[in-house]
Amino acid sequence: MKKNMGTADKIIRLIVAAVLAFLFYNGTIYGTLGIVAVVIAAVFALTSLVSFCPLYTLLGINTCPVKK
Repeated sequence: MKKNMGTADKIIRLIVAAVLAFLFYNGTIYGTLGIVAVVIAAVFALTSLVSFCPLYTLLGINTCPVKK
């Protein structure tokens, strides 16, 4: 897998994942919406840790800086 995520993108995804997880465990988001939020948080955290987003590949997006 080639990296296709830049640093800013990874940080934003980790922040969103942390907020969604906090809202679920705090009880603000619950039920089906809570489960969906936790799944999205897990996907965001995983993709930011491996620096690869399969959706970016399908859409042709690359936020990783080009090495010269």
